[in-house]
Amino acid sequence: MDFVTLTIEILNKLASFAGSYGMAIIIFTILMRLCLWPINVSQQRSMKNMQTLTPKMKMIQEKYKNNPQVMQQKMMEFYKEHNFNPTAGCLPMLIQIPVFIMLYSALMSPQFIQMAGNTNFLFINRLDATIKSNAGVSLDGKFSVGKNAQFQAGKSAKVYLANNQVIENVKIEKPQKAVSIQGEIEQDKPIELKISLDSLNLKFAQLDKIQKADLSVMNIMTKETENVEFIRRGDILVASVPTIPAQNAIHYDVIVLVALFGLTIWLSQKVMMATTKSKNQDATQEAIQKSMGTIMPVMIILTFVFIPIPAGALLYLVTSNIFQIAQTVIINKQLEFEENKKEQQSNEQKGIIDAKVIDSKVVEKKEDKQ
Repeated sequence: MDFVTLTIEILNKLASFAGSYGMAIIIFTILMRLCLWPINVSQQRSMKNMQTLTPKMKMIQEKYKNNPQVMQQKMMEFYKEHNFNPTAGCLPMLIQIPVFIMLYSALMSPQFIQMAGNTNFLFINRLDATIKSNAGVSLDGKFSVGKNAQFQAGKSAKVYLANNQVIENVKIEKPQKAVSIQGEIEQDKPIELKISLDSLNLKFAQLDKIQKADLSVMNIMTKETENVEFIRRGDILVASVPTIPAQNAIHYDVIVLVALFGLTIWLSQKVMMATTKSKNQDATQEAIQKSMGTIMPVMIILTFVFIPIPAGALLYLVTSNIFQIAQTVIINKQLEFEENKKEQQSNEQKGIIDAKVIDSKVVEKKEDKQ
């Protein structure tokens, strides 16, 4: 089982529990964030430590600026002495990127689109919709096509052999490249598709007996899926499917999701900067953080306008950002409690030492009088 199929299976189980695929994505997001909680605690603690240690780090850099090798050695010694890892803050992001890619691939896959792509959630009309796409209705017996239409097969096919034998779930090798277009695309005229027999994972004796095959085919441009019957013609399987002209559609619900993502990432950075702000923070560093907190959300929003991100993946990102905001506040309270407790213990220990010194002086004075 590949990662895309595994992700879809997880979403299926969560949807059967939660009642919708939108809630399944939200639960999936929360579970992933909870798994990363200890790492995020370490990240936030590292960021707080960095604010405290920055002045000392700058002193080392200034002192050895003419000798980079010695400066690097001194910095490594400084990190070791204070048990500080400057790359700790990158770990949660590095872990989340593969998770997002896995979810993105699952939501854009023919299996999910055919199964639940047209499901809605709250104000979201389709979980597989991007900001701009070509409108198309799945399983209506025809494809909405433009001049640049491209197709890919599902992962398996139903194959019919000459001796009336039927083989279910025949694996298709490289489904993204299995289906190709024969000739030119002409709107309102049937499109001719073909697939090589070698794309079917069968024995040679079985390949020779193939008469036809049924498989799902997805138009990559419209995310539209149709069940297509391919008939054998020589060494290939061919099919003819009716078409209609594709029409561009703007999905305003996805635009709202992109705006929500930008807003939540901006709030997340604001909360993070507020909780990690220190008296020792350098003015230049603070200015850079403020400008990045403003510029980064704008850059990401512009990127998502041009890159087709499905609504389900944006729902994951928005939920993740909201969770991040709450998590940052909670962890910061936890770290403040730990710091206050350490300070209290330190003060108590100092009081005990001072008391012992006073008692010692009193004893000495009594002995002197005697």
